[in-house]
Amino acid sequence: MAELDVGRHCQVERCRRLDFLPFVCDGCSGVFCLEHRSRESHSCPEVTVINERPESDPRASHPCSFRGCAERGLVPLMCPYCEKNFCLRHRHQSDHECEKLEIPKPRMAATQKLVKDIIDSKTGETSKRRKGAKNSETAAKVALMKLKMHAAGDKSLPQTERVYFQVFLPKGGKEKRRAMFFCRGWSIGRATDCAASLASLKNDNNRPTAKKLRLCHSVSGEALPLDHILETWIAKEDCPLYNGGNIILEYLSDEEQFLKNVDSYLE
Repeated sequence: MAELDVGRHCQVERCRRLDFLPFVCDGCSGVFCLEHRSRESHSCPEVTVINERPESDPRASHPCSFRGCAERGLVPLMCPYCEKNFCLRHRHQSDHECEKLEIPKPRMAATQKLVKDIIDSKTGETSKRRKGAKNSETAAKVALMKLKMHAAGDKSLPQTERVYFQVFLPKGGKEKRRAMFFCRGWSIGRATDCAASLASLKNDNNRPTAKKLRLCHSVSGEALPLDHILETWIAKEDCPLYNGGNIILEYLSDEEQFLKNVDSYLE
C-alpha cells in the first residue's frame, strides 16, 4: 500500500513543524512552515548575500545630469543657468547642451567687427596683414617643435588630438608663462579649466559674480567665448589660433570682452 503524503517538516531546526501545505522558498529552495516562510525568518542565504553587498560610496553622491553620463562627483557642480548638477567634463553650458544657453547674435556680430578693426589697425594694409599672418604661422611651426618637448597636459590624449600653446599667465603671479597642450575638440571653457589646473590658479568660473579666467587671443586680445570649440579657432582664415602659437590667460569681469595691453604680456 502506497505511503500517504502527510506534508513535510519545516527545515528550521528549532521548529520542525509538520505542515500539510509547506512553503518552498524561491531563494534557497528550502521547505518551511507558514511562520518561517519569509527569508528573514529562516535566515535565507540570499538575504545574507544582499545585505553584504557594499553600499555606494556616500562621498560620491552627486550624479551628472547629462544624458548617458554615469560620472558622480565628490562635490556638487551646479550650472547657474539650468540649476542642474554635472561632472567636471560637462560643467559648461556648451558641454551639457544647456537648455538655457543663449547666443547673443547681434553682440557677436559687433564683436567680430571690433576684432577686425583692431587687427586692421595693428597690421596695416591687407597685403601687410597677410604677410604678418604667414610670418606668425611660420614662427608657430618653429615654436611647436620646442613646445612638444616640455609642454604639460593630459598625457592620455592621442598625439593627433593635441594642440600646443605657449600660455601667458595672469599678471601678478610668480610664473609668466607655461607650455601646455589641449584636445582640439575641447570647448574653450574646458581648455581654460585645464590651463588653470596645470598652472595651479584659482578658478571661480562656476561662480556667477566672480571674475572669470579667460583665454584671450594674443593679437586682438579678444576673450574667446567659453562655448566655442578650440578647433574652430585653429581653422579660422582670419586671425586664427596657431598650433604652437601664443595665447593669454587672464582674469576678466563679465563686462570685459577684450584684454588691454596685450603686448605687455608678450614682452
